[in-house]
Amino acid sequence: MHSYDVFTQYERNHWKLTDVDFSAVRKDLVQPEYVTIAKSAVMGESNVIAAVHGFLNEFVDDYDFSTFAVVWGNQEVQHHYMFKAWLDAIGEKVDDGAVAAMRAPYDPGTTPSATLATNIISELTVNHIYRRVAGAVEEPVLHDLLLKASRDEAAHAREFIHYCRQRLARHPEERASVLETLYVYTSDSRIKHPVGLFKSNLTELEDHETIDTAFELFLERVADGDELNDLQTKIRRVFGSIVEMDLSTNRKVRHALAEVIAA
Repeated sequence: MHSYDVFTQYERNHWKLTDVDFSAVRKDLVQPEYVTIAKSAVMGESNVIAAVHGFLNEFVDDYDFSTFAVVWGNQEVQHHYMFKAWLDAIGEKVDDGAVAAMRAPYDPGTTPSATLATNIISELTVNHIYRRVAGAVEEPVLHDLLLKASRDEAAHAREFIHYCRQRLARHPEERASVLETLYVYTSDSRIKHPVGLFKSNLTELEDHETIDTAFELFLERVADGDELNDLQTKIRRVFGSIVEMDLSTNRKVRHALAEVIAA
């Protein structure tokens, strides 16, 4: 099983939260926007429980992917707690009620392949933003945590890509749903993330940072003029490799979707 290879690789190479020296946090270098980023990341990463629950419900017939989902979930919980630990180190707290509101599982996607596609976009987006934000953060512990999380998200994206390819090989009729998912998340001038799309309207999140808060701050303080285009180009390139079609522009995504539906 592929999940066994992933599990053993993570066991050998993955970092441990207990090895991070949070006493080394440089409070004198902490900027207000760092706190906002960390609180937003805590909220985004707390969605892991809902996601794992949803995966196990939707992929009840796929032991291999379900096992990967549990391994993935452990690492995402680690991200949630690492940002929380950093906030604790500087005396900042996150509302537990807001975190608990993220618990409800996702409904199944239009197809299992669409669910996998959604998570590919999620991982690629957060990988990109964590890496770019790390470059702008001067506080060394948070800088290192962001880089660690970015590398983890890149590895997660690779595995979701694997399982999406595998799923489409067995169910080619789900290709249209993958293209639809790509279009939904890359068809306008905003950064879209599944957590923001499905959870940001919760009443418990009013007056609290969300993943969308971090994206807005990223675009305002860190991103350059071509940032969104660069991210979306990368995502389209990945999806093009999955379905073996040219998806380099939104126009081509629409044409590919029409072609697949008509076939």
